[in-house]
Amino acid sequence: MPYADLPGVDLWYTDSGGSGAPVILMHAASGNTEGWVYQVPVFAEAGYRCITYDRNGWGQSKPKQGGGQAGTAVEDLHNLLNHLGLERPHLAGTAAGARPALEYVLAHPERIGSLVLADCGAGASAEPEYLEMRRNSMPPEVDALPVEVRELSAGYRATDPAGTARWLDIHHLNRHQERVGTGARSPAPVTFAMLETVRVPTLMLCGGADLIMPPALMRLSAAHIPDCRFEMVPEAGHAAFWEQPDTWNRMVLEFIGQHTGPARG
Repeated sequence: MPYADLPGVDLWYTDSGGSGAPVILMHAASGNTEGWVYQVPVFAEAGYRCITYDRNGWGQSKPKQGGGQAGTAVEDLHNLLNHLGLERPHLAGTAAGARPALEYVLAHPERIGSLVLADCGAGASAEPEYLEMRRNSMPPEVDALPVEVRELSAGYRATDPAGTARWLDIHHLNRHQERVGTGARSPAPVTFAMLETVRVPTLMLCGGADLIMPPALMRLSAAHIPDCRFEMVPEAGHAAFWEQPDTWNRMVLEFIGQHTGPARG
């Protein structure tokens, strides 16, 4: 599990290796590479080369002291792909990790084989309809709840206290205080018109009990993405990949399996 020496950051990543089609998993703001413990071995067993990394300011990645301006999340991803020599990987991001995945596809569609946006409404923050629905679904009271209540469903917390505790351990391993000033420039607002330019097969995957990104909000964005499939993990919250990994993995593997093969022109 080495560091990638990239402009402005030493990026911590894991790589299952192998000659299979690469899959890059991008973590949520509440997680890091440790959160993919239920995905990496399953994806590797299915024949994929599975790569995870701590985004700049999370987990074990660290900005370089005197190492120049930190890049954006999209620039870090682009540099990592070049560092590893990856061609047309499948890109899967959950929650806050899905936004840079989408931005990367908008900027470099030729570099990606397929896109999975999990528990993310694609951030169409320039659209009044999206913003109104977002305000209605997530009042300030929700944002003030403890992180495990916001992101894990009530059913999961009730039935798997050990899993809840492990998820919280991973969350607390993040060095949040170092995140200020990393990632550099803020991303431009996303519009429905921008989503309509996506030219990569896309799966939008949501938790049916997600308080932060409810299915209705995700459907609103999905309707504007060409070649987009919409799927739901019933009863799961914002961390559907963690709560119901068997279902999440099956849906993602089925989707990327349909888009794995020779590069398309």
